[in-house]
Amino acid sequence: MKVKVLSSRLVKPAYTAGEAPVPATEYIPLSIFDKVTFEMQMAIIYAFAPPAPTTASIEKGLALVLAQYRAFAGQLGESPDGTPSVILNDRGARLIEASVDADLVDMAPSKPTPELLKLHPDLEAEHQEVVLLQLTRFRCGSLAVGFTSNHVVADGHATSNFLVAWGRATRGLPMGLPPVHHQKDLFKPRSSPRVEHEHRNREYYLPSPTDVVGHHGDAADNIVIHKAHFTKDFIAGLRAKASEGRGRPFSRFETILAHLWRTMTRARDLSPEETSKIRLSVDGRHRLGQPAEYFGNMVLWAFPRSTVGDLLNRPLKHAAQVIHDEVARVDGAYFQSFVDFASSGAAEKEGLARSAVCKDAHCPDVEVDSWLTFPFYELDFGTGSPSYFMPAYFPTEGMLFLAPSNFGDGSVDAFVPLFQENLQAFKECCYSME
Repeated sequence: MKVKVLSSRLVKPAYTAGEAPVPATEYIPLSIFDKVTFEMQMAIIYAFAPPAPTTASIEKGLALVLAQYRAFAGQLGESPDGTPSVILNDRGARLIEASVDADLVDMAPSKPTPELLKLHPDLEAEHQEVVLLQLTRFRCGSLAVGFTSNHVVADGHATSNFLVAWGRATRGLPMGLPPVHHQKDLFKPRSSPRVEHEHRNREYYLPSPTDVVGHHGDAADNIVIHKAHFTKDFIAGLRAKASEGRGRPFSRFETILAHLWRTMTRARDLSPEETSKIRLSVDGRHRLGQPAEYFGNMVLWAFPRSTVGDLLNRPLKHAAQVIHDEVARVDGAYFQSFVDFASSGAAEKEGLARSAVCKDAHCPDVEVDSWLTFPFYELDFGTGSPSYFMPAYFPTEGMLFLAPSNFGDGSVDAFVPLFQENLQAFKECCYSME
């Protein structure tokens, strides 16, 4: 597939009379949560069937929503006193127009592939903008929207709020409640700080000279991303099996993740004595009494763990219970303990680094990004919901993405990056309830 770039420009916020900010440049200090999140681009793909929305209407809506979500029109940098900050300078979002002399059906993938990278601005290049968009039009009249944002500026919850507001602005509707930004003293340690939980080996770690992080070499060549589709009925059967004899059934998320954890572990053919753990994000907004409109990062992680032998030899309920219990531990008290620790200066004094780093592979572990509760399918530019939505190509073995399927019937799509040699074994047990 050959993509032809037609234009590239900055879209700046469009303020109505009397709305222009004073002063023109402001600074949002990075919070303690921004400082421990992943330094990466969050990249997703939308596809819209014809009649697709016009570029003019999308761009107009983008300019309007950026006036409300100024962080996505700004830049990462420092305030005059040297504090790491999001600079609200209205630089704008980067918009690229492109075309393809082919029909969407010719390349519309059932799963992320390297071809999808052509529907985004170059993710490997350094960009000054926080948000980059590529609108790629196909011969059939379909439109692909490649959306990329800097994760340090906003987590998935905040980004989904922006996307819904963008669609509403494009349709001429009220955008909803404005974003609430971080303020300098928002996350304050208690007057008598109490670090009641272990944070040195969870949100942080002590790096050594031999550590290898990031993406290196040709490791991605041996990784394939498999898409598993779980119907509503299959999920209901899994939940019933996992929750048997339990008063309150496990959630859809707990059940699917427990099943995938066991399935990936079996496909990897690991030793029974090995330990496998999951890294999964926990939203702290309601745990810290912050509004749903908080714009930034407010996520920490739960780390369920189990021996391979227990995962495979004990029933599904075991894995689901381990996940449930570990997430329950990351409560409001845990978040406050993290605030006390992160504000103490201990991490800096001890030379600790954020543990949220990108890797080529997680084996024997798993990482999961769940988008099951985010309203990504509500991005409507006036011609209806997208025909499909998925993460961009991100070949990191063991990094799962869970998303509601485009059928809108309660089914779920799981995007599962695997080593090529483990793919067949995964397929053979993916739809088994054993």
